[in-house]
Amino acid sequence: MADQFMEAAIDEAKKGLSEGGIPIGSVLVIDGKIVGRGHNRRVQKGSSILHAEMDCFENAGRLTSKDYQKAVLYSTLSPCDMCSGTALLYKIPKIVIGENKTFKGPEDYLRSRGVELVVMDDRECIKLMNDFIAANPSLWNEDIGE
Repeated sequence: MADQFMEAAIDEAKKGLSEGGIPIGSVLVIDGKIVGRGHNRRVQKGSSILHAEMDCFENAGRLTSKDYQKAVLYSTLSPCDMCSGTALLYKIPKIVIGENKTFKGPEDYLRSRGVELVVMDDRECIKLMNDFIAANPSLWNEDIGE
């Protein structure tokens, strides 16, 4: 069972899917409060970079370094190199990942840089991605740079 913040990220993923996009969602939490929400909008916006985490960071707006350093990033899917790099840039100390079965980003590297990772193996996250990948393999490959 996912927690309330992962549930919010899953809601974002479903929103993306309903818009014709890729079902990945993310929320940024500071002091127990969601300060940013996002979902993968590469298809919807014709964007090269609007992964769920990047959309979430953008929607959170400008934050101080102290804010980022006490934030927790939630993502329904293991963050890719780009999204992981942004979390490292802003020194986000913890990332909660819905699942890493369908895609695994640079988790070992994040850990080596001191980021705490929690992988939930959430069934709903796995099902969302498996269903999407089966129905849209070329779009999925584009999203992960293959």
